[in-house]
Amino acid sequence: MIQVRDLAKFYGGKRALGPVSFEIADGESVGFLGLNGAGKTTALRILACDLRPSGGAVKVGGVDAVSDPHEVRKLVGFLPETPPLYLDMSVGDYLAFAGRIRGMTPREVARRLPEVEAVTHVEAVHGDAIRSLSHGFRQRVGVAQAIMHKPRLLVLDEPTRGLDPVQIVEMRNMIRDLKKAHTILISSHILPEISETCDRLLVLEQGAIAGAGTEEELSAQFKTTHAIVVGVRPAGPAAPYRESPAREEIRRVLEGIAGVTDVKEARADEDGLVFDVTAGEDVRAAVCKALVGAGHGVVKLDRAQRKLERVFMQIVGGAGSANN
Repeated sequence: MIQVRDLAKFYGGKRALGPVSFEIADGESVGFLGLNGAGKTTALRILACDLRPSGGAVKVGGVDAVSDPHEVRKLVGFLPETPPLYLDMSVGDYLAFAGRIRGMTPREVARRLPEVEAVTHVEAVHGDAIRSLSHGFRQRVGVAQAIMHKPRLLVLDEPTRGLDPVQIVEMRNMIRDLKKAHTILISSHILPEISETCDRLLVLEQGAIAGAGTEEELSAQFKTTHAIVVGVRPAGPAAPYRESPAREEIRRVLEGIAGVTDVKEARADEDGLVFDVTAGEDVRAAVCKALVGAGHGVVKLDRAQRKLERVFMQIVGGAGSANN
């Protein structure tokens, strides 16, 4: 169990974080969301005992991080935004070094090293200098050093930063595997990755918790709207879509569907007439039924934005960003 009570951090009298309170149960995977400057990295550094708080209390497994930070460091693995790598060392030597500075014996390191390299998929570069590795492999080595000592809590700050789409999928799968053995706290700007890998979300705004819960709980709490994109091929004689006389009729059909709050015509393209529809609930089935019933063809019916993105934007209010 990770317990955070009234955590606060000030820089030069200016509040960067707090007061923040939350709990993370053993085995949970929790995502930290927030705009730049919201306090995510500050909170993660405090949990990793890399930064001392100005006020409040943090306990990891019952151990107080303020009064006994050295003991808490034994329970926490930390991947900062820039992995702490020694570029001239080989991967194997570096991971062995990471284990030794965390108090592991040579025998423990020898036994643990192959396990860590396997779960992070860096066996093939065991003898390679870290300097020669791609960014994706460096991120994996960064995760590997964080789990060498089998930490109770794994803290990951932007683990997919700078990765290409294939590497992002690989990192996502790795994090899912790590959830079997660690409690995980992740900060990321890539909202779909948080949605895919985390059980619960904490949304930070200006240093305070603005929302907490599962994606579904936050959606219900903040009554997020549903936005869909509808592509329609109008009934009647073939004509350039932008000149179709049925466009107003289609708009009236869409506006007459229960739950629809707004209809905007976006464009006319190869998909026909494209409309942006906003509703208080998921009305895709009703939209399709109404348009087909009116004799029109439905060629596109997509969500315009992921639910988590809508929740996030509603909580933070689309505020401008600052430096983190």
